Amino acid sequence: MNQFSEMIWHRLTGLMPGELTQGELGWLFSPHTHLSLLARRRAILIVNRVRLFAFLFAVLTPIWSVVDFVVFPFPLWGQLALMRFAACAAFASLLFYYRSNGDLFNAYRAIALLFAIPTLFYVASHTLLTSYQLTGMSAAIGAGYAFLPFVLLAGLAVFPLAIVESFIIASPILICQTVSGYLRWTVMDWPTFAGAFWLLVLITGVASLAGICQLAFMIALVRQAIRDPLTNAFSRSSGTEIMDLHFTIAQRNKEPFAVAFLDLDHFKHINDQFGHEAGDRTLIAMTESVTEHMRHGDVLVRWGGEEFLLIMPRTMLDQAATAIDRLRKAGFGERPEGGPVTASIGIAEWSADRAADWKQLVEIADQRMYAAKQGGRDRVVSGEPCPVSAVGA
Repeated sequence: MNQFSEMIWHRLTGLMPGELTQGELGWLFSPHTHLSLLARRRAILIVNRVRLFAFLFAVLTPIWSVVDFVVFPFPLWGQLALMRFAACAAFASLLFYYRSNGDLFNAYRAIALLFAIPTLFYVASHTLLTSYQLTGMSAAIGAGYAFLPFVLLAGLAVFPLAIVESFIIASPILICQTVSGYLRWTVMDWPTFAGAFWLLVLITGVASLAGICQLAFMIALVRQAIRDPLTNAFSRSSGTEIMDLHFTIAQRNKEPFAVAFLDLDHFKHINDQFGHEAGDRTLIAMTESVTEHMRHGDVLVRWGGEEFLLIMPRTMLDQAATAIDRLRKAGFGERPEGGPVTASIGIAEWSADRAADWKQLVEIADQRMYAAKQGGRDRVVSGEPCPVSAVGA
């Protein structure tokens, strides 16, 4: 099984060289394992594109009433015009009143509303048109209404969606098309219906592939934007976004939330004596060790130079101290001149330290890190007053 998955992976990387890592491949199938930053930015992008589509439909939907007026009898035109203006009002409401809050479920709701409006219009107009005996140009224009599901499913291509998401969004339209055929079972031209349905499925597949390609490209861009290129830890800009997100969640849900500020001891000596390449190797080794041994759900951020911030959601002060103690026992790597790399560490937790915002929380942890340095380095400071503990000090 492992050999088969490796073969599939190598085939895919041949088709998309340099875009995804092997761990990110599963992100194309389901959004549940996406990073919070990726989910947040994707949610904003989806809502923005929903609003763009809503604008286009709000403008074009009533304009087509002019064509209906020319080709359809007045009672039919009047009923279709009412439907069109109702749809236009719904699209306009979506455009003016819907905004992204960075939540993925909010984005799902937006795209569901976008697809629901024309789907309901299609069902209502299709039912109305079948009650009239149309001929000539009227029949040709009336037949054009049947292409609305094709337009909707083709529209999936503009959204960066995973396979599961595309399937869920496309399913109601495909089901409506199937039910429509079933209700007209006795008078249906089944070869024509089967061909049209197969074309719908093909359009869904192509649009889903386009959405997956957009998602893969977005994953690659977000990874480059949020990661520090040297250590592969999160960058400071992405770290502030993660901090803001988790601090808001912690406040809203009354949950604990801790951070640890780490500063490598005597790092300037490594750069001065052995050069910046040795310093870079030290930073990389330290990051790899912390990433390997930190808890699932914690986030390591390179705050600047040899300073790192460890973000620990749903973690109380004593739990954070235990987690940091485990990292120190695992080690932060070896110094070029021999001996272990050590760090001075300050820990803070928002509720225990009464931090008003994430910036104040980081400032408290930073002050305790300096207290650890003043206390002799290679130690952890947490709580008030600042107790100092050291391993092997």
